[in-house]
Amino acid sequence: MSEQHTPRSLIVTFYGAYGRAAPGPVPVAELVRLLAPVGVDAPSVRSSVSRLKRRGLLVPARTAAGAAGYALSPDARQLLEDGDRRIYGTAAAGREGGWVLAVFSVPEAERHKRHVLRSRLAGLGFGTAAPGVWIAPAHLYEETRHTLERLQLAGYVDLFRGEHLGYAPTAEAVSRWWDLAALAKQHEAFLDRHEPVLRSWEAREGTAPEPEEAYRDYLLALDSWRQLPYADPGLPAELLPADWPGARSAAVFTALDDRLREAGARFVTPDAGS
Repeated sequence: MSEQHTPRSLIVTFYGAYGRAAPGPVPVAELVRLLAPVGVDAPSVRSSVSRLKRRGLLVPARTAAGAAGYALSPDARQLLEDGDRRIYGTAAAGREGGWVLAVFSVPEAERHKRHVLRSRLAGLGFGTAAPGVWIAPAHLYEETRHTLERLQLAGYVDLFRGEHLGYAPTAEAVSRWWDLAALAKQHEAFLDRHEPVLRSWEAREGTAPEPEEAYRDYLLALDSWRQLPYADPGLPAELLPADWPGARSAAVFTALDDRLREAGARFVTPDAGS
């Protein structure tokens, strides 16, 4: 298993892709079965589930048959719903104009929360416009609000929405607010790993995908891709370099999603539709 694909990340990816549609808690034995194709062994599944439970993302529950299982917490469902807009809507995201600004002030007695705020804003894809002033495309407002409220940090932050009016050209300013070279390398790394997978599936056009193989390739691609729209928050194309690889990586993920997601679902629920 690649270092990028940690057991904990793959479990979250599974719930985002398939697990949240389950009619009840996912049994632990099923989680073990469903993580095996992507190289996660049973002890790693159990220890990762325990960590996700401690973080409040998974809650233990019994299935209708009485087996031990785990369901998503309400906070986890909100996280996944926010993530859907990024993961599956990146191409359209940058069409909403304007910016959202986050300005925060934390009392000295609670200075540890400054690091938490900076970390969360960076994790949402904000760039730094100036010390204490964070900026992101305006379409991230709702998710930012949900995140700050969930972490009980909203009282320290003021959010503003507006336009960049100068003095530097906006494209030049964007290149200061974000490390575009580093973001481009992340897109290129995704393409290096997953574009050959797409080409391999395209070469088998007309052949029904084998469910376990489709599931494996889809879950790995989604686990890689879902990090990217947070690092690259859907910046408008006209503000990016002409050779920007983001559109190509988004197209590769969309093609894999179209081709493999439904086929992979037949591995998750092999009796569905039979």
